[in-house]
Order: sequence, then structure tokens, then C-alpha cells
Amino acid sequence: MADIPQLDRTDRAIIGLLQHNARLSNKELAAGAGIAPSTCSERMRRLEMLGVFSGFHAAVDPRVMGIGLQAMIAIRLRRHSAEEVQAFELHAQALPEVISLSHVTGPNDFLIRVVVRDADHLRQLAVSGFTTMREVDHIETALIFEHNEKGTLPDLSEG
Repeated sequence: MADIPQLDRTDRAIIGLLQHNARLSNKELAAGAGIAPSTCSERMRRLEMLGVFSGFHAAVDPRVMGIGLQAMIAIRLRRHSAEEVQAFELHAQALPEVISLSHVTGPNDFLIRVVVRDADHLRQLAVSGFTTMREVDHIETALIFEHNEKGTLPDLSEG
């Protein structure tokens, strides 16, 4: 695992501001963090170089993209060899409907959040996308009625 960068209060202020609005100009970001714009630009370059940001994204209404249904799919693998786990992860991540993949503990091995057009699309994905894989032993699907994501990470590094 890579070393975790040491961040000061100003770095954390910049990160917090960007998590709430990634479209802030450098001038607005500097004012919010209480620093000069030139200092802010340098801080941003440093944070980006350190890999603090994994990307800047636009939140999009799923309906605009033709997504009518979301679901969580729980997968249990037949065996837990490194090769089978990796093969499953690679296959699942390659499916366009998969928007998050979590390797978890408990009775299932993976929780996968998927987006689909409708119930028929979900059935087709479950059958052809997962149950046909030799690594899969069991599958459970739960529809998501509503999904709310904070979109920001709390700063738990201090105290």
C-alpha cells in the first residue's frame, strides 16, 4: 500500500471545498481556504501529484442515461482461490452495467451495484452476466428503491 500523504489544515480545507463543488475556480477555492490564488494553485498541483484526487465527476440524473432501475447483486463464489477471485472481479468490472464492486466478508463474497434499463435487462444481466460464470455458486438480487449518496468523505484522520 502506498504511503498516505501528510495533509495540513489548508490541504484539508481545499479538499473539503472541492468535494462540495469541484467546479470552483482557483480564485474561489483560494478565498474559501484563506490563501492566495498562487499558493492555492501550487497546493492543488501538489495534491494532484500525491494522488489525493481520484477524479472529478459530474453527477448525472440516471433517467437521462436510460437507467430505469438499480439493483444490488450479491455473489457467492464456488472457491476462493486468488485466480478465481481475480477472474470474477475482472469479468464483473468489464460489464457496463456494474457501477461499483465490493469484495466483502459474510455469506456472500461480492456486493455489486448495477444500473439497467428495466426488469428484463436486469434478468438478462443476472443470467448472462453472472450465472453463466463457472466461478459463481450463488446469486441474490435486491432492487434499489432509492439511492442517496453523500458524495463527500468525512475527515477522520484527526481525533
